[in-house]
Amino acid sequence: MSGDPSRSSAEVDLGFLEEAEPWRLLSPQFPSKVGGKPAWLSQTGLPTVPELECDICRLPLAFLLQVYAPISGQDRSFHRTLFVFCCKTRECYTCNDSRCVKVFSCQLPRRNEFYPYDPPEDKPSSDCEPDQSVLPVSGIKLCWVCGCPGNKACSRCHTVSYCGKHHQTLHWKHTHKRECCTQEASIVTTSTFLFPESELVTELEEKEDTKKDVEEKGSEECPSLADTLAETDLEDMAMHETEDNKVFQRFKKRIAPEPHQVVRYSRGGSPLWVSFQQIPCDQDIPACTCGAKRTFEFQVMPQLLNSLCVDSTAASIDWGTLAVYTCSASCNHDDQYRPEFIWKQDFSSDHTQMKPT
Repeated sequence: MSGDPSRSSAEVDLGFLEEAEPWRLLSPQFPSKVGGKPAWLSQTGLPTVPELECDICRLPLAFLLQVYAPISGQDRSFHRTLFVFCCKTRECYTCNDSRCVKVFSCQLPRRNEFYPYDPPEDKPSSDCEPDQSVLPVSGIKLCWVCGCPGNKACSRCHTVSYCGKHHQTLHWKHTHKRECCTQEASIVTTSTFLFPESELVTELEEKEDTKKDVEEKGSEECPSLADTLAETDLEDMAMHETEDNKVFQRFKKRIAPEPHQVVRYSRGGSPLWVSFQQIPCDQDIPACTCGAKRTFEFQVMPQLLNSLCVDSTAASIDWGTLAVYTCSASCNHDDQYRPEFIWKQDFSSDHTQMKPT
């Protein structure tokens, strides 16, 4: 995916899940992917443990996906990746609350201390390991469970690191109780905390520019005179339901040609909302710490939930869509990971039984 400023904001790249060999999903390949552990870009300045906790329940967030989105013509953003994390506690997914999801951006110039100047070869290299307990250049230890920074170690074998007590306990109950201080402890296994891993591949959405679509869009943006003259609460409610259904039907129609899309990328474009409710206004989207406005970059679709296997666990997460907004200037932050802004919109109560599958 590319944040090329010469692209039209109306163009949308659609993201789809695809199986891939493990080496293709590691940091040196600059992947876009869903699930597994984060393929960190910069190996310094990683988010801290508190930053990677849910702001509602304070439990560790799970890595959801990352999007490789360099910005053409801007050397400091030659390599650029956006990382999305989400909570796995179902009670945190209440309406009008986005504190259970977080997004971070990281960017590097072409010449940097972590990766070669030339593009990576399209084949596995000798230093590509399927699982890494430390970042190879910086030596930062990573949590065995989630792949995030982990400065705590097992007090018995001292060979496995964790981001905190919660994941240490989870690993102990899962396999480490029988593996600790044995040769089995070195065997690479997958944590049940992780989402299933897939590559995120993209294709450009075909444009649909018909007179009917233009008329529908215009009717959404410009309410009729009858709508504006509603005089009672009952009339207001009826109008609201009509608008909400109109937005939902537009959402379903737009995704119908490609029902398996899990990401829509359009830097500087607009999200495809699932509901007339919970649409953020300009005041809801904070500016970057550099002072620049944040702009829409991509959204995570509800179809992704079908691939996360969340219904088979105690944590059943949910959303209508997750809209990610990033610094419009993609400002310089010295190879550090910077929090961006993410907005969770839920399906309205009338449409929860009609989610796309």
